[in-house]
Amino acid sequence: MIKVFSHWIHWKTIFRIVLDTILPIACVLLAVYWVGHGGQINFDIVIIYAVIFALVMVVFNSWLGLYQLGHGRTIEQTRARAVLSLYLSIPLAYVVFAFLSVEDVNREFLLLSGLAAVFGTLAHRVFRIHNRAQAMMTHRVLIFGAGTEAHFVGQVLEKSNPDIHIVGYYASPTEVDTCIPDQLLLPRDRSLSDTTHSLNVHEIIIAVHDRRGGILPLRELLDCKLTGVNVLDLASYFERALGQIRLDSLRAGWLIFGEGFRQGLGRTFVKRLFDIVAALILLFLSLPVMLVTALFILLEDGFPIFYRQERVGLNGRLFHVVKFRSMRKDAESDGKPRWAMANDDRTTRVGRIIRKLRIDELPQLFSVLTGDMSLVGPRPERPFFVDQLTRDIPFYAVRHSVKPGVTGWAQVSYQYGASVYDSIQKLQYDLYYVKNHTLFLDIVIMFKTVGVVLTGKGAQ
Repeated sequence: MIKVFSHWIHWKTIFRIVLDTILPIACVLLAVYWVGHGGQINFDIVIIYAVIFALVMVVFNSWLGLYQLGHGRTIEQTRARAVLSLYLSIPLAYVVFAFLSVEDVNREFLLLSGLAAVFGTLAHRVFRIHNRAQAMMTHRVLIFGAGTEAHFVGQVLEKSNPDIHIVGYYASPTEVDTCIPDQLLLPRDRSLSDTTHSLNVHEIIIAVHDRRGGILPLRELLDCKLTGVNVLDLASYFERALGQIRLDSLRAGWLIFGEGFRQGLGRTFVKRLFDIVAALILLFLSLPVMLVTALFILLEDGFPIFYRQERVGLNGRLFHVVKFRSMRKDAESDGKPRWAMANDDRTTRVGRIIRKLRIDELPQLFSVLTGDMSLVGPRPERPFFVDQLTRDIPFYAVRHSVKPGVTGWAQVSYQYGASVYDSIQKLQYDLYYVKNHTLFLDIVIMFKTVGVVLTGKGAQ
């Protein structure tokens, strides 16, 4: 994992993006040099067009999820996305190279060269995503602990990153009852450091809840770290690998003394400036869609077109959020707040479409301009649910230390939530955002939001 502006990105993701950028550019330049016979060709212009083509293709591939490590797709689904990316690249290549003003070079040959490079990278991407025989690239992990926490960590690791290989579980001295199969338990007749070196372990994850009374072999863990083995506790690992801060491994002292959770004036100013500029651009681009949406809502179910509701914002301050109405007028006629559920029968036909495409969220851009919301931040909840969740979930109020957002890290990282359990899962992503939020992370989230909208992920 590589930390970029306080946000962790897997090195494989960076490598894939760099490779997908360089290969089309190299193929186009090679074609120009070959066909032009080394004549008087302005390579600067060719490079500019090739870079535009390559970067837009990277954007398409990212939106289609071709850079995800723990994707959970079948090979047929990945192939379908790769074919779609290739189809998108054909008109893109025609448009880009049609404006290339190089007389001595055959544009069709350049186009075919660029498309051949794209086809090669996509075929390689599909193969690599589903190829498990990469022993040299496997990340070997030892889990210290053999209880319920260790078992849960093992499940999460195997699901989130296919390159991880769990070599085994090393039980702590006080763990008598374990929930790990015997074949995965490592013998305790050898020291932790000896076991780590003999198994060629790259990383040790501490997965025990109680660390008092000398449970942790600190000296051995230090020896492992000094020999190049990475040692992480649960909170640090989940933050780095999954982009979340786990509540079950979180302590108040870690929040107080740990890095992050900075709300400086400089960051506030940059975020506000970004919100205003981006919201104005998005409003201008989405105005035709908003007008058509308003017309369809009016034709199906009449007035009101908008849905206005009280939500909890920055520092617990109440404000009114405005969205396109996607439910019937009598959705809460009994006056009792209810979670929005999957396939909710209160949703209108137009409402189902605009919620799937997230069009119902567009009027919140006006709340961004007024300063009640930000483009990126935790989802604003209703006071009724906030009171309930604050009582039931520790550290829930921390999410109110930043402005709520139209989109957020939890929205692009987790499925649609409609229960207390879902709120707990999404809070762990919100805490990560509150701790590490930067302009770079905001841009990453907005970029991922487009992919979520295009694929329909998490929409209800």
